[in-house]
Amino acid sequence: MSTTARHASRVTARGSDLARQITVISSVVFMIIAAMVGVGLFGGTNVRDLQDGALSSDSTVLAPGTQAFSIWSVIYAFMIGYTIWQALPSQRTRDRQRLVGWWIALTAVLNGSWLLAAQFTTLPVTVVAIVALLAALGWTFRLLVLSRPQSIGDRLLMDATVGLHLGWVSLATVANVAAWLSRTVPASWGMQADVWGVAVLVVVAAVGVGIAAFSRGRPSPIVALSWGLAWIAIARSTDEPHSAPVAIAAVAVIVVVVAAAALVAWRSNGREHRGILRRSRTA
Repeated sequence: MSTTARHASRVTARGSDLARQITVISSVVFMIIAAMVGVGLFGGTNVRDLQDGALSSDSTVLAPGTQAFSIWSVIYAFMIGYTIWQALPSQRTRDRQRLVGWWIALTAVLNGSWLLAAQFTTLPVTVVAIVALLAALGWTFRLLVLSRPQSIGDRLLMDATVGLHLGWVSLATVANVAAWLSRTVPASWGMQADVWGVAVLVVVAAVGVGIAAFSRGRPSPIVALSWGLAWIAIARSTDEPHSAPVAIAAVAVIVVVVAAAALVAWRSNGREHRGILRRSRTA
C-alpha cells in the first residue's frame, strides 16, 4: 500500500472513530430525554400508569415491586460514565471501543425507544422494543466476553455497564411479555397464574445459568437479574396479586443463578491460574 493510501486509510479511521464517539453521546442523551418523558417529567403519564396499568408492579405475578425499578438510576449512571470515558481522546482508536461502541449506542437508542413506545403506542409494540433491546444487549455482551478487558475502565464502564443492563432487561422482558399476555389470553388462564409464573421462572433460571456460563461468571448480569427476582419475591409476598409459589420460586432461582456464577468464576479463575503457572514453568 502506498504512503498516500495509508494516510487516507488513517484519516478515514479517525473520522469513523470520532463519528462513533459522537453517536454514543447522542444516543445516551436521547435515552435520558426519553426516560424523562417516560416518567412523566414533561407532563406525560408515569410508566407504571401507562397501558391501563399493565406495566405496574401489581399487574401480574411476574411483575417486580416498584422499588426494583430504581436499578435504572444505576444503569443510567453507568451509561453516562461510559459515555464520558469513551469520549476521551485516549479511547478514540482503541480496538475494544471500535468493537462495541456502535452496539452500546444502539442499546441506548432501543432503551429510549421502549420508553417512548410505552408512552405513545401499544403494549405489543413495547414487547417488540424490549425484545430488540434484549437481543442487542446479548450480542454486545457476547462481544465483550470474547474481548479480554485490559483495564479497570474496561471492566467497570464497559463490561459492568452492559452486564447490568442485560441482567435487568432479561427479567424486564419477562415482565413485559407477561403484562402483554395478561391482556390477551383468555381470562380462564388467570386461574393458572401460579403455574405459569413458576414455569417462566424455571426458564429464567436456565437463562441466568447460561449467562453465567458464557460470561465465565461475571457478576454484573447476575446481580441485576437477582435484584429483579428478589423484588418479584417481595412483591408476591406482600402485595397483590399474592403468590407464595412464585415468591418461593423467585428465591430459588436467585440461589441457582448465584451459585452457578460463583462456580463458573471459581473454575475459570482456576484454569487461568494453572495456565499462568504452566507458562511460567516453560519460560
